[in-house]
Amino acid sequence: MKPKAIPGLPPLREVISRHGLSADKALGQNFLLDSQLLDRIARVPGDLDGATVYEVGPGPGGLTRALLEAGANVVAVERDRRCLDALAELNEASGGRLRVISGDAMKIDERTEAGDGAHIASNLPYNVGTALFVRWMTLADWAPWWTSLTLMFQREVADRIVAKPDTDAYGRLSVLAQWRATATIAMPVHRSAFVPPPKVMSAVVHVMPAAQPEGASIGTIEALTAAAFGQRRKMLRQSLKSVPGAVDALATVGIAPERRAETVSVDEFVELARVLGK
Repeated sequence: MKPKAIPGLPPLREVISRHGLSADKALGQNFLLDSQLLDRIARVPGDLDGATVYEVGPGPGGLTRALLEAGANVVAVERDRRCLDALAELNEASGGRLRVISGDAMKIDERTEAGDGAHIASNLPYNVGTALFVRWMTLADWAPWWTSLTLMFQREVADRIVAKPDTDAYGRLSVLAQWRATATIAMPVHRSAFVPPPKVMSAVVHVMPAAQPEGASIGTIEALTAAAFGQRRKMLRQSLKSVPGAVDALATVGIAPERRAETVSVDEFVELARVLGK
């Protein structure tokens, strides 16, 4: 569906200039101003017409504008009070389809604010992006309250989320993202697309929830991956000692205790969790 421009909106650069906004490094901000790129990101979740989207760190509202033009109703959490006036103007122009919460996203009950079935789409602030992603992926109640995740990360983090075993990027984040969801890189984003340009490249990751494997719990998966990858250079017979029963479970699953964490597949971690769950 072609996005419908919101009438009366000035160019984003003009909004930033008029409100005297600049990206705050302490808040992990980097503004995206390329409207075509923002429209592409807003299309990643699929048809958003009439859907609710939860956004963290909208800043001056670049991605917010693209989401609204895609037909979404947006609930946005913004910690930087300097951006609130610009977002208020965007809400008015959109006919009240934007609700802005002034506060810290790490302290927000997003399920209460956005409601079940919401999509999450965000150019995540670099300093809280991984922590928020882990929170959304480690919900005990699965299927989750969100329908999809469309998130901008530093490329290094994005690569870790989608990594496969026996690669340098594969680790705890890979398992948490993949054991009951599908995670793909939707598009790379060059550093030059941001204002100011960060020192690293970025990428948009798209995550869709899948069925949780029977007999495996998130608590056990978290314990196993924290122990295994916390000492990833050690053999499993050593790194898993802190998880009761885990070393004995290796034999049950058929995993050699001399292996290291980066060689253990997502399915093998699930099988270990099943054995421990019994």
